[in-house]
Amino acid sequence: MEDFLTGKKHIHFIGIGGSGMYPLAQILHGQGFYLTGSDNNETETLQLVRNMGIPVYLGQRAENIEGADLIVHTAAIMADNPELIAAKASGVPVIERSVLLGLITSRYSNAVCVCGTHGKTTATSMLTHIFLADGIDLTAVIGGKLKAIHGSGICGKSETMVCEACEFVDTFLKLYPDTSVILNIDCDHLDYFKTMDNLRLSFTKFCNLTTERLVYNGDDENTLIAVNNSDFKGSRVTFGLSHSNDYYVDNVQQISDFHTQFDLYHRGEKVDRISIHVPGAHNVLNALAACATALENGCKKESLNKGLSDFFGAVRRFERIAEVGGITIVDDYAHHPTEVKTLLETAKKMNFRRVWALHQPFTYSRTATLLDEFAEALSIADKVVLTEIMGSREKNTYNIYSKDLGAKIDGAVCVDTCDDAAQYVSENVQEGDLVITFGCGDVYKAAYKLTELLGGTVQHFS
Repeated sequence: MEDFLTGKKHIHFIGIGGSGMYPLAQILHGQGFYLTGSDNNETETLQLVRNMGIPVYLGQRAENIEGADLIVHTAAIMADNPELIAAKASGVPVIERSVLLGLITSRYSNAVCVCGTHGKTTATSMLTHIFLADGIDLTAVIGGKLKAIHGSGICGKSETMVCEACEFVDTFLKLYPDTSVILNIDCDHLDYFKTMDNLRLSFTKFCNLTTERLVYNGDDENTLIAVNNSDFKGSRVTFGLSHSNDYYVDNVQQISDFHTQFDLYHRGEKVDRISIHVPGAHNVLNALAACATALENGCKKESLNKGLSDFFGAVRRFERIAEVGGITIVDDYAHHPTEVKTLLETAKKMNFRRVWALHQPFTYSRTATLLDEFAEALSIADKVVLTEIMGSREKNTYNIYSKDLGAKIDGAVCVDTCDDAAQYVSENVQEGDLVITFGCGDVYKAAYKLTELLGGTVQHFS
């Protein structure tokens, strides 16, 4: 791969506040490059970028690229964006962020790439915690902010890199994984893949890119098909709940809402009793994947509990925002029916009077394609409040609106904005209730606004 970073001094990021751009900015800043960036919306992430000393322009204009000798943009930037148009006309190299991420992974001899439809950020975060506990000075790129590394990226000095690998528009096929972790494969991004066969084929191609080992969910049918169709010749390691896997769990015990313990086994031999401090059976599986990957990469078994002992979730993954007036407010990234179902089923098992689902649907294509599945999953909650759909990179050619989803859910309330949703909940929520704001847009703002309306302050317990 061409090392287009060589000789570059000034790198400009179009859309620097994006979840995929921020960690790359952290890494390149840590490597000594001079960075500038732009974005259209003021966010917490943008302020974190400024705090690193990186100049940020609010609003995307042609003059923002001045002086740059490499320009990076996100896939979400539209072709008619004036800054992108100017960049392509400038004669300066212009690349999409996934290409830059691929180059960065190629520079490490032990790149561990974690993929799957669900759980990527949590499993990657858990693995990062374990590696840090093992004394590894790693580089990391995570899809959510992690307090242990003060953001979503970190630049280390070792040859180990942990990277969240996303299948969206095949971006993970630009990576150079030495170890690949496959958590699961579920129907998503069908606006791009069209069929499950095509989606599985992309995961098969990802397996073929891997040089040393595959660590994968031996209980997930789609994952098994993808792996078995690959030409991968290296080490294959399975994990799962079934005892036929190389790594599995037994004697799972829920100590409290946010504390679970289980016995970790490797090929019939008990490794250790593991404690995690994030809720839900799905997080037992995420922890299992992280533990298996860490051990296969040479980590000491003592580092497993040491690393997981202070992991209380990545930002926006069942993140406790506030407790005010007997009301608990949590924020989550769930934006697919399977994730919503898992999130709400986990919440319903906790000791709350009622569970509120305050959801911001993300993209018109996903909402239209999975409308019935979303309605079924959201109906698990006691109360449902929907904001309008965040279209992100799409135009509403589907003629789909939140009211179409709300019509399929008994008692659902549809409003326009996050502020409207927070206002409605504040007027109707009661002591003992749990309110979960979720989606991968800016719905977290509703959690903050609700906290303010109830007279509390944001606490971020984790």
